[in-house]
Amino acid sequence: MNIKIHESWKIHLKEELEKPYFSELTNFVIEEYATNTCYPKRENIFAAFDHSTFAQTKVVIIGQDPYHGPNQANGLCFSVQDGIKHPPSLINIFKELHTDMEKAYPKSGNLEHWAKQGVLLLNATLTVRAHEAASHQKKGWETFTDVVIKKISQEKKGVVFLLWGGFAKKKARLIDENKHFILTSGHPSPLSANRGLWFGNQHFSECNSILEDLFGAGIAW
Repeated sequence: MNIKIHESWKIHLKEELEKPYFSELTNFVIEEYATNTCYPKRENIFAAFDHSTFAQTKVVIIGQDPYHGPNQANGLCFSVQDGIKHPPSLINIFKELHTDMEKAYPKSGNLEHWAKQGVLLLNATLTVRAHEAASHQKKGWETFTDVVIKKISQEKKGVVFLLWGGFAKKKARLIDENKHFILTSGHPSPLSANRGLWFGNQHFSECNSILEDLFGAGIAW
């Protein structure tokens, strides 16, 4: 597995990439991709880091696992490849975006345009076996991505963290609230959204309000 993380991230994660657990994780992922169908494509495993450099990152959205259906995952949490049917959580994200920002529902579910503006779309686990949700959890990815969150918290200031659902909310312990902004809500999945825990959170406009105060411009969601 080639570690194709953007150089700006490698500088901050160099020690982590050299630890024994990461070597074991690398070997596990190589074996899994060699013997099973896994997602995302090998070259997209670190896409979240490639699209948003360390210096550019000003928003972090945390997911749990990549999509495990054919041609869905593209290395960015909640995002799917162009032309792929939008999964239920993504549909609800776009519905909230429409209500909150009066933005037309998009044809494509590819969120690369968010990432390129400094939104780190980070799954806690970066790979998954086809049709087997959570199959690559507890192999080392969570240790690595927790360090990513800690590094952002320690070495940057004024980042907006959008923590959606119970799993993401637990990551708040890694973030210094005196330096950063944490917005929480229920998960956009239908199970949570249909119970009134997602819609109306206005995270997109609230995030932009913070960014406009800090940097003079928000995200073109």
